[in-house]
Order: sequence, then structure tokens, then C-alpha cells
Amino acid sequence: MSQARLELQHLSKSFGPTDVLADISLSVQPGEFVSILGPSGAGKSTILQLLTGASTPDAGQMLHDGQPLSPTQHRFAFMPQGDALMPWRRIIDNTTLGLEVQGLRREAARARVAPLFAEFGLAGFEDHYPAQLSGGMRQRAALLRTVVQQRPMLLLDEPFGALDALTRAQMQRWLAGMWTRHRWTVLLITHDVREAVLLSDRIYVLSARPARVAQEFQVPIDHPRQGAGSPGLAAIEAEILQTLLNPED
Repeated sequence: MSQARLELQHLSKSFGPTDVLADISLSVQPGEFVSILGPSGAGKSTILQLLTGASTPDAGQMLHDGQPLSPTQHRFAFMPQGDALMPWRRIIDNTTLGLEVQGLRREAARARVAPLFAEFGLAGFEDHYPAQLSGGMRQRAALLRTVVQQRPMLLLDEPFGALDALTRAQMQRWLAGMWTRHRWTVLLITHDVREAVLLSDRIYVLSARPARVAQEFQVPIDHPRQGAGSPGLAAIEAEILQTLLNPED
């Protein structure tokens, strides 16, 4: 197996008297799609806070390509919950925001983003404002803003959680197709078991707070990323749900 793109070794984190993470260890290989599942409040988003430098661990180590991850290094492209689009900026200028923050001039940023609008299903909407787009289109714009930064890894924090069930299912299948074409390295935080099974190569299930890795699941590499409902996937879903509902079994 190749060197892990990301490796967390025995991470622990507390906020005041509250222990949130306890001895978390996990890894993500280059080109792999990994999800983290757990009960609400288990500390899933805290892991992303540590990775993005918004917080620091109390113990443990974070490695990127085998090297210690410094809080000042920006190795990841992060997509938060919701689309976080700025309502006063047109879609073209929302998608270039990350590049502009990195120091790229607006015209150069637009030139990099513009060719991707068709692939993301946004062609013809470059000059629209976020309020003029559907929820799914807004999420695609937010993901475009994330991936165009060309970071080695994507961090996705429940990106489809605010969408209605039908739009969420459509976006999950769209993301599965995009991942198949581009083979991004992805770490997804989600509370949706079916979403994790549909999208992931591997899934880490966390116990309740303080969070520990209760179990790791390998999803068959030939599973149908474009669909769900096969007996194999249903069996994995059932096993994950059993782990979440009965973590001590």
C-alpha cells in the first residue's frame, strides 16, 4: 500500500472539561474516498477543525504525505456545511473566491474556473446570484469553488445535509460520478449511512463522545457508485447501523 495522504495517530481533544475525541487513529490513501460516521455531537466536525488549523489537538499527531501537518500549512480544500456562497457575489466570483484568497488576481482566477462550469452543470449561470439558483446548483458551485483550488485533498463537512431528500440523492450520484472521473482524495463527514456507503471506499464509524473509532468498514471496490440498493450495499448499511445503535456489541 502506498504512503497515506493523511494519517491521524492517537488524536485526543477536549474543550474545557468535555472530552470530545479520545485516541482517534485513521488514514486516507491517495485517490481514496473515506467517510467518517458517528452520532450527532460525537466530534466528527472537530476532526475537520483540527485538520484545517481552526483548533489544535491535545495529544496525537497528524501526518500529510508522511510529514507532520503544521497549522500554518494549507494542504486541504475545505467545503463547510451548507454552500456558504456570498449572496452579493455572482456565481463566477463565488467560485473564484478561494483562488483570490490565495493571491490569484480575479481575471486569472476566472480564467481557471470558467472551463469547469459546463462539467459542474453550471454553464450559463456564471452571472447569476446564489438566490437565483436551486439548492443543488448552489452545492455544485460550492464544490467547484473547493476543487478548483487544486489542493491535494478535499475535506467535505456534511455538504448535502441541508438539501431535501430528492436533491440530496441527486447530488450524491453526481458527486459519485465526478469522483470516478477525477479520483480526488476525499475525507467526508456525514451522518447519512447510505450516503457514506454509496460514495466511500472505506468508512470509519465513531462511538459517542468522547469519540473513538468503533469500527472500520471496507466497501467493495466494484460497488455501484452510481446507484444503491444492491444486496451487498444493503448488508453493509445494516451492519453500520447496528454499530451505531449498539456501539458496545
